[in-house]
Amino acid sequence: MNVIRISDALVDEFERNGAVCLRGLFAQHWLDSLAVGVDKNFADPGPDHTMYTKTGEPGGFYDDYCNWQRIDEYQEFVMHSPAAEIAARLMRSTTARIYHEHVLVKEPGTREVTPWHHDLSYYGVDGDQLCSIWLPLDVVPKSACPEFVAGSHADGRRYYPRLFINHENYSDGVEGFEMIPDIDTHRDDYDILSWDLEAGDCIVFHMRTIHGAPATAGLKSRRRGFSTRWLGDDARFAVRPWQTSPPYREVDLKPGDAMDHPSFPVVWPA
Repeated sequence: MNVIRISDALVDEFERNGAVCLRGLFAQHWLDSLAVGVDKNFADPGPDHTMYTKTGEPGGFYDDYCNWQRIDEYQEFVMHSPAAEIAARLMRSTTARIYHEHVLVKEPGTREVTPWHHDLSYYGVDGDQLCSIWLPLDVVPKSACPEFVAGSHADGRRYYPRLFINHENYSDGVEGFEMIPDIDTHRDDYDILSWDLEAGDCIVFHMRTIHGAPATAGLKSRRRGFSTRWLGDDARFAVRPWQTSPPYREVDLKPGDAMDHPSFPVVWPA
């Protein structure tokens, strides 16, 4: 396997901003293979598949996750693409474990936005060496690109997870968690990052980075995003005051345990 070249400047940018765009690191054959997998996935959805667009509404926003071990194209990508090494190098980790994959599709003309949130509060994991790689399978203009609040991963705050279907918090009144800021009303107060994305580009972001995504009402093409979530050396199992997403019902680790479980194999180094 070829060594992935990621400059120190890009690693510094990731650490500073909590999100970075990497250009052209995924060959077209990975995108083509994943597109086949996505078609298989939504022809035969997993148990946690969700449709967010109501019947009769334009477009379509839907997702699914935790299917990489049953869909060959997903498994091949997770185990053999550059993704694990990219994650490890940006996290400054000696290892990268797969946490899960998450596919989110917005068809042309979709009105639903993805609410501002950060991922860590959904997950049963804590640590600092934690990231996601969002790989678009379609060309994505900046107007439809996910958006990231630069530096929001670094202040230690924990925000309530939000339901994508109605944007309500999972809970309230829980010590250690707070409401996500009203970013849309005060956009000028934040450094919001997004990019025009071409084939092979990806976005890597920290699991604490606040992000959301616009509607695709003005697009003529699909916006298929294939995310992989990665765990570095310091990742530890955690419990939350709510059911985690993914739920990982089969995982019997204790809080504070290393994520050493068959559900989360070390992918890099191979």
